[in-house]
Amino acid sequence: MKLPMGLVLLGMAAGTSALAAEPDGLVLPPHFHASVVATGIKGLRHLAVRPDGDLYASTRGGGATGIIAIHLDQNHKMVSSQSFGTVTGGTGIRLHDGWLYAATPTAVYRFRVAADKLQPDGEPELVVDGFPANGFLNRVIAFDDRGGLFVGVGGSGNICADQGADGLPVGRRPCPDIGTRAGVWRFPADRMGQHFPTDGERYVTGLRDMDALDWRPGDGLYGAMQNRNGTSATWPALVSAADEDAIGDDMYRFVKGANLGWPYTYYDKARRVRLQAPEYGGGPVAAPRGQYSDPVVSFPAHAAPLDLLFYHGRQFPARYRNGAFVALHGGVGPDTPEGRNGYSVAFVPFGRAGQAKGWTIFADGFAGPTAASRSTARAAYRPVGLAEAPDGALYIADSVQGRIWRVTYDRN
Repeated sequence: MKLPMGLVLLGMAAGTSALAAEPDGLVLPPHFHASVVATGIKGLRHLAVRPDGDLYASTRGGGATGIIAIHLDQNHKMVSSQSFGTVTGGTGIRLHDGWLYAATPTAVYRFRVAADKLQPDGEPELVVDGFPANGFLNRVIAFDDRGGLFVGVGGSGNICADQGADGLPVGRRPCPDIGTRAGVWRFPADRMGQHFPTDGERYVTGLRDMDALDWRPGDGLYGAMQNRNGTSATWPALVSAADEDAIGDDMYRFVKGANLGWPYTYYDKARRVRLQAPEYGGGPVAAPRGQYSDPVVSFPAHAAPLDLLFYHGRQFPARYRNGAFVALHGGVGPDTPEGRNGYSVAFVPFGRAGQAKGWTIFADGFAGPTAASRSTARAAYRPVGLAEAPDGALYIADSVQGRIWRVTYDRN
């Protein structure tokens, strides 16, 4: 029996772990190794790397406030950390043209970053405000190569529905989130004092929630969406547990004007067809063709992609260049013997023609040594953020204990 590529890679990694055990039980492909950079950073979310190798981290929850500046020594270990400002809770953080951009749920700011100082000088400048303060509060950001700032704005809830006479949800049509949120907007990155949504351009729509967004140079914008929850539990006669497992967390290439289908539809990765949502008459019923985008990759249901990074370094083998690493934070729900999906870092290779070619598990073992460890109550660690170091190493951030690992490649 031919095993899926992800399981083959995972098995190869497991076979080498006895030769060189990785810290915290991490499982990596052959010749890759991890080291602990920092730990105990409260509310750790996404990372940004300075040209000198020091780090900035966004924070959300856990009693954290502001941005964390992390100074590393020559061995890439944390020497000190300092928090600054009150920009927190929106997750998105990026360095762009000498500025540090960071998001709250309602706004995006930028700080001037001096090369000889770890903390920015002065107060932040307001780039754009007016994002909704309710619903999904992730405000992930990315930049294109033409001076554009992209901001992801999730919907107001899991689905967009009212309660029907039989107690089941009935989809609202039109859903008021469409056009006002539930999409990605593009703003000029160097214009201050903008307001959402009037000063931005709606780039794509039909997005439930997203915290994984990156620009692939020479190609376009990509993002991975966290898809709907509780579909089988709400409509067991229409959507089986197996059907629920086929509602993947999907990665898309965002073409301007595209519609990703939420809340009216979802992509069924088992049938390889887009279906109408039950609250909109699905049962299952195929959605109208030609109206919605299909994903380039579909991750397991509720794997919860929380960051996406295109790798441009030269340290890793050539197959990794211009491919995407995706932090799968891990699904929620009751403990089960087989565990929940996610709790790993995936890799999406791209072919010479610039198309995604499936996905594999790159790094695993974060939750613990058993399948049952993969739950929110038991997981030792959960990947939440990714960043590339100046020398091509990969940083992975954890949301449970505030840990950061540095993954390197040794050809020997």
